[in-house]
Amino acid sequence: MPRTVSDGGEALDAEIASRTSSHRRTDNGHQPGYKVGFPPKKRLIDEFTDAVKETFFADDPLREYRDQPRYKKVLLGLQHIFPVLDWGRHYTFRKFRGDFISGLTIASLCIPQDIGYSKLAGLLPQYGLYSSFVPPLIYALMGSSRDIAIGPVAVVSLLLGTLLQNEIDPNKNRDEYTRLAFTATFFAGVTQAALGFFRLGFIIEFLSHAAIIGFMAGAAITIALQQLKGFLGIANFTKKTDIISVMKSVWENVHHGWNWQTILIGASFLAFLLVAKYIAKKNKKLFWVAAIAPLISVIISTFFVYITRADKHGVVIVKYIKRGINPPSANLIYFTGPYLTKGFRIGVVAGMIGLTEAIAIGRTFAGMKDYQIDGNKEMIALGTMNIVGSMTSCYVATGSFSRSAVNYMAGCQTAVSNIVMSMVVMLTLELITPLFKYTPNAILASIIISAVLGLIDYHTAYLIWKVDKLDFLACLGAFFGVIFSSVEYGLLIAVAISLAKILLQVTRPRTVLLGNLPRTTIYRNIDQYPEATLVPGVVIVRVDSAIYFTNSNYVKDRILRWLRDEEERQQEQKLQKTEFLIVELSPVIDIDTSGIHALEDLLRALEKREIQVKHQNQY
Repeated sequence: MPRTVSDGGEALDAEIASRTSSHRRTDNGHQPGYKVGFPPKKRLIDEFTDAVKETFFADDPLREYRDQPRYKKVLLGLQHIFPVLDWGRHYTFRKFRGDFISGLTIASLCIPQDIGYSKLAGLLPQYGLYSSFVPPLIYALMGSSRDIAIGPVAVVSLLLGTLLQNEIDPNKNRDEYTRLAFTATFFAGVTQAALGFFRLGFIIEFLSHAAIIGFMAGAAITIALQQLKGFLGIANFTKKTDIISVMKSVWENVHHGWNWQTILIGASFLAFLLVAKYIAKKNKKLFWVAAIAPLISVIISTFFVYITRADKHGVVIVKYIKRGINPPSANLIYFTGPYLTKGFRIGVVAGMIGLTEAIAIGRTFAGMKDYQIDGNKEMIALGTMNIVGSMTSCYVATGSFSRSAVNYMAGCQTAVSNIVMSMVVMLTLELITPLFKYTPNAILASIIISAVLGLIDYHTAYLIWKVDKLDFLACLGAFFGVIFSSVEYGLLIAVAISLAKILLQVTRPRTVLLGNLPRTTIYRNIDQYPEATLVPGVVIVRVDSAIYFTNSNYVKDRILRWLRDEEERQQEQKLQKTEFLIVELSPVIDIDTSGIHALEDLLRALEKREIQVKHQNQY
């Protein structure tokens, strides 16, 4: 509480003190007085060191190394970089059995998805499979999540494809487009690893949960609309991603651009995939039905097209997937020239989105299984796998929610499930890629549509609306920004609204009027507690934030406004005039010089009104 500026009557002092929850009495009825002390003085360098430690090393990562012999410190350091050295010592055949089944299950899901996602990124089909071979192996060695499944994902693929195609047309300059994709992947990995190494992971927290929900939902609709090209068999389709351009392109091709055989294949298998997902949702034990449905759809549709030669009747097929595992691509990355800066810019954006999604997924499943993941360690693992991936013909990989959910339900125990999935993908690349020649694009579109529908979380959006309207505005802004403009503008709107909310809360902190709960010495917000009554002649205001230069004048003006409102109410109802102001500053954890000056100004304004600020001791 502010110090007293009055030496008013003892009787009134005792009355106010008796009605304040912060005062307690001793057995003899007298109020004990405690002197507020100052914290111990520190040298400037010590204060700076403590501030840095609390900001960047709040979890005290070096505590394990204290009082340990040198060899133990080396071992702990290696285990920190490669967690597999820790959990691998306790690995058993029983755990491997769960990981093996999980790995096979997510492999059956990822193979058809990877082919579709690579097309979404504007790359050839094999690059999606490449990205589910090398990155999962790296993550299994360095990652701390037991449940996350690594590979290409829809949102990052769309974002990467959109940003890359703004720079290079893949139909005209396929090689340069692919090289720019590798460059962006490299810098995405560098960004992720750097954030983890320098412990700057808190930066991704500036993208609020509400903004992410809106961005993901908008991206899901955009992705689904983009699949109408393959789903309807349209040859001349717009390159824009906004909903107006896409629907205009669809409508313009309605008479001569649609292919009924393609629509039949796409609609039939989309219905099959949705039914499979519904069955799995209703009965958790049948999760494998939804997991293997995409692969079954690919096999059946490919066989159907092959025996009927539907490709001769306008059904577009994959045609060719290069056989063999990932070729090296380090020499294809742009380290000089104009594409260097473009690749860096695209990589930073894609890396941040991939990081946000992976960390959210990892924390979700860690909470479900009651174990902890190290966010900074995860960033280093994700960054390293993308750096290595960029040198082995992969594009940006991250955690996939749909695959991670299947991995979890299939009974995975450790990251070995990623290794099993990777081995299955490797065998696919080496042995069976020629069999995908007659796979229709319509089935890939159906698989992607069914996958991205799960990104539309309307239940959470409704909860956000009920809890915080400003958060819902961020959700809505990101959503409409994506579907009516583009993915990058939607992302920009999401970040802008998230930052605006933070600035609004910092510059306009909440102040509330407190009243007394009848028959108690407790004071609460009168808006939240209708039973609370105001104390005659006393105004009690609570400030619910630190007072800095950004909000000090607002706090002062808001307190004066509370006084003015109370004075008007007292005049209307002919009540006792306000004589005392109590400012409850318990929630104020910090105050700077601007805040002190604002309180001094408030004090002078109150002296002119002959209103006293009453001193209160806090225990």
